[in-house]
Parts: sequence; C-alpha cells; structure tokens
Amino acid sequence: MIDAAPPPVFRLADVTRVFRTGTIEVRALRGVTLSLNEHEMVVLLGASGSGKSTLLNIMGGLDLPTEGKVFFRDRDLSGASDKRLTAFRRDHVGFVFQFYNLVPSLTARENVALVTEIARDPMSPEEALDRVGLTPRMDHFPSELSGGEQQRVAIARAIAKRPDVLLCDEPTGALDSKTGVQVLEALEEVNRSLGTATILITHNADIQRIAHRVVVLADGRVTRDEVNARRISPSQVTW
Repeated sequence: MIDAAPPPVFRLADVTRVFRTGTIEVRALRGVTLSLNEHEMVVLLGASGSGKSTLLNIMGGLDLPTEGKVFFRDRDLSGASDKRLTAFRRDHVGFVFQFYNLVPSLTARENVALVTEIARDPMSPEEALDRVGLTPRMDHFPSELSGGEQQRVAIARAIAKRPDVLLCDEPTGALDSKTGVQVLEALEEVNRSLGTATILITHNADIQRIAHRVVVLADGRVTRDEVNARRISPSQVTW
C-alpha cells in the first residue's frame, strides 16, 4: 500500500487582496491560487508592486484576503480573528526580513532567546545559532557582527521555535555577494535539515536556481509556477 502524500503546508485558492483609500482602490492580488509543500523551498519573483509582499503577509497571518481561501494544513485562516492569527504566527511561522531587527543591547544568544522563551517546543538558542554557523559568535553584540552574521542571527531566531514555514522577504537585499551566499547557505541548510517549508522573495533572479520551485507574480497574478529541473548551490549564484 502506497502512503498518501502529506497535504500542503499552505493552500491558497483564488485569493484577492484589495486596498481602499477613499475612492481609490488598489488590487494587490488578483485571484492567486498557490500551494506550498513540506520540505520545499520556493523562490517568489516579480517586479515591485507585483504583490509579493502582500502574498507573504497573508501566508504569514499578518493580513487577511479580501476574497478567496487560505488554508494552513487543514485550518481555514481566511476569516480568522486577531487572536487566532497571533497564535498561528507564534506557533507556526518564522519571519526573516531584509533588515535584521536585532535588539542592539542583547547578544546573539540573547536575541534568539527572546523567541525560545515564548515558543511551545523550541530548540535551544545555542542549537539554533549552531545551525547557521554562529557558535563562535553567539556571545557577541550586533554591533560586533557583520551584516551577514546579523542576518544569520535573525534566521536562527526565526527557526528556534521550529516553525512549519519560514517566510523570507529580501533576506539578502542589503548584503554583498559573499555575505549573501552565506545567508542563502544557512537558509538551504535549515530547509534541508529541518524540512521547514520556505518561501524566499528576491529581486535577484539568479537566486531562483537554488529553489525546488519558482513562482513569478505580475500585476497581482501568478504568471509562472514551475519546478526547477536542476538546482545549483548558493555559491554558484551570480550577483
């Protein structure tokens, strides 16, 4: 007997998001249908204003769709209350942004501990930092770390709660090529070793080649959704 494939971590069905200011209406998403599977890394591409960040915010429980359905495993989040969304973000989602948002007066270890102290089943700050290659730097303050190291602390903080999904919005956008590669290697290691479903927004189109799948947005619609036939390592990405 063949075991059935696990359900997607996320499933979006005909999702629309409309922002209104007075008489002005902006359609950020126009009927997006998309899934994200366990162990999968997806790169999300598109020009500014294509809807990438809006889509990530809805998947991360920071926003709700105007129309359509959003499912996390078997849970319908489409009309969830603020309380339910807060619990969803706390228990299931890790966020990594372009800017690191570290507390400057805390060490790397202490920044990660901010999450582990409130998570349900966290790994230790030491384990999280080890997974991104920062064991020798865990007692350093952000001002004593390079940009790439600070971003890896942010990744460690995001994964320390053992999230089901990791949502990354331009995590290499403020980095040079060497440190950007180090950050991509950390994300790939987390995806491979923990199986964390990962979505990565980037303006560097070559980064798509490290992903299992590539999704392209234009004008709020998915215009391409395809599996990478051949993946490359982060060290082969061009900048």
